[in-house]
Amino acid sequence: MLADVAPSPMPAWARGALVKHAHADAKAPVRVCWLLHGAGAPDGCVLLSWYPRTDGTTEVEARLGLAGGEVTLAAWPSLCGDWARVVHPTLHEVLGLHAAMSLAKDALRLANALLDSR
Repeated sequence: MLADVAPSPMPAWARGALVKHAHADAKAPVRVCWLLHGAGAPDGCVLLSWYPRTDGTTEVEARLGLAGGEVTLAAWPSLCGDWARVVHPTLHEVLGLHAAMSLAKDALRLANALLDSR
């Protein structure tokens, strides 16, 4: 769970925490698993990376895995305390948007295939 691992530094062998689902309820747990250095975020998954800063805050970055690579979603440079709740809305919205766009892309592909088969 993100809330369990977020207060601690990331393991040296990990690139970040891979998020596959973020429930609409911000109090619901966000399930994550570690992603090794060198591995890319799979299509439709969000990768969270965080680093403690010398002033006691945490720098957090979110990246979205797409078929052609990864894109930066957001960066939070100076979060304090339980930052998992701060990033939750972004996780939920982006994962939902990606799912909707994937569905629309598949529907468009199917419609084009049906038109081509005439």
